[in-house]
Formats: sequence, structure tokens, C-alpha cells
Amino acid sequence: MAEARRGPRERMVFSAAQLIRRGGVAAAGMREVAAHADAPRGSLQHYFPGGKEQLVNEAVEWAGRYAGKRVARFLAGLEHPTPRGLFAAMAAQWTEEYAADGFAAGCPVAAATVDCAASGESTREAAATAFATWRRPVAEALADMGVPASRADALATLMISTLEGAILMARAERDVRPLTTVVAELGPLLDAAAGP
Repeated sequence: MAEARRGPRERMVFSAAQLIRRGGVAAAGMREVAAHADAPRGSLQHYFPGGKEQLVNEAVEWAGRYAGKRVARFLAGLEHPTPRGLFAAMAAQWTEEYAADGFAAGCPVAAATVDCAASGESTREAAATAFATWRRPVAEALADMGVPASRADALATLMISTLEGAILMARAERDVRPLTTVVAELGPLLDAAAGP
């Protein structure tokens, strides 16, 4: 339903993010994006005069905003929000996806970082912005749950970097064990940071 309300530009950014998360930046060629988005190829030049680099960067930034917005949805789904509960909800998104669809997809921000960070400054900056956009609401949520402000950003970084590593390992092993392990091991540390 939401897909139908998106204009061609938004569909292309979304499609690029979906292709990147499944096959890396190489999978997000301009023709592939246009086909996936059901958009005319000529519109790519109109909406993305900077070419594929601009499209990839916008897809990465979109993914950071999407992840940041998910934090509020995760919190809304928790009867009694705790740092452990938030982290478990973040990981559950991936364990549920992998159980339903297999291990073909990962995080588009991580994929673009691996593929392009050394070759393109603008993509590295887009990835850094995306991670910061995701980290900010996680840190705010932790502070709201009683984690001292001086630790909230560091713990948000720990949560996201741990989750990203577990996603990579889960895909490599074709097993959700890394995701369930990090939740079990990191959860008590996160809750302890919130105090009694």
C-alpha cells in the first residue's frame, strides 16, 4: 500500500536500498533500479543527475532514516521498555526476516560501506550520516530509560555495531545464532547501565 503512494523518485531510492542489501552496490545498477522500481529509465537522469553515486548515497541515507524511525516502533511494541528489550527488538527484526525469507539480505548501509567507503568520499560520508541518524534515536531512547547521558551514545554505538556484526555472521553461517547470542550476552550489560 505504501509502495503505491511513493512517487518514482522515492521508489527508485527504496529500490536501490533493497538491491544493495541483497547484492551490494554492484547489484544496484541504474537499469536494475529502474526495473525494480517500475520507473522509466530516462527518469534516473532527471532525478539523479549525479548518477549511480548520488542514487547509492541517497539509498544509504534513506536506510539510516528508516532504521532510526524503527526505534520508536520497537519501543511502542514493548510493554515495559528496557535497553535489553530495545536491543532484542532490533535483533528480532533480522531473526524474523531470516526465518521467513532466508539469509539473502543484510543492511544496505553496511553493504555500501564495505563496497564503497575506500573508493568514494561521498558514499563514506553518506554511510557515516546514516549510522549517526540511526544512533541518535537509540541513544535518546537509552537516556529515556535511565542510562546516563554520558554513556547513552557509546552504548548506542555498541548496540548498532554489535547488531551489524551479528547480521554479517548470521548471513555467513546461515544461522540466527549470532543474533540470539548477542542479545543474550549484551542484554544484561545494557540493562545494568540503566541502573536499578
